[in-house]
Amino acid sequence: MEQEQLDDREQAVLALERRGFSGPGAKERAIREELGLAPVRYYQLLNALLDDKRALAHDPVTVNRLRRVREQRRAER
Repeated sequence: MEQEQLDDREQAVLALERRGFSGPGAKERAIREELGLAPVRYYQLLNALLDDKRALAHDPVTVNRLRRVREQRRAER
């Protein structure tokens, strides 16, 4: 059976991406403190979510924005 909803951690990852962060290190600190994840693992999860249709249904604005950023970075390489 296909899972229709994102789990709590997946939703938390997208919620964190919606926020603005001031200053260097603020986002990494939030990743560690709020999600209990290493930043590397966070970005692995985030990247997988960008290709997940459930994430797109849950938060299309954030997912589409991050997909555009990812494509720009790939194009620059």
